[in-house]
Amino acid sequence: MAQTNINIRMDENLKKQFEAFCSDIGMTMTTAFCVFAKTAVRKQKIPFEISTDPFYSESNICYLEKKMADYKAGKLQLAEHALIEA
Repeated sequence: MAQTNINIRMDENLKKQFEAFCSDIGMTMTTAFCVFAKTAVRKQKIPFEISTDPFYSESNICYLEKKMADYKAGKLQLAEHALIEA
């Protein structure tokens, strides 16, 4: 099977961290990317979930902004949680 080269641009620090990770698990970056590519082709999808943190969703940001506005306006009722020890 013929081999070919690809170039990938990434942050230098991320590259160093990824190289260290690959070394820790006993493979090279090339092997890791080949495993990713083969799995993606076989499954016909990215082989892991890609999602955003729901904390940063538009609805949650709006909720937090409203709570902060209520807090600044003195409208927010704060209570100590029952599990917090005095």
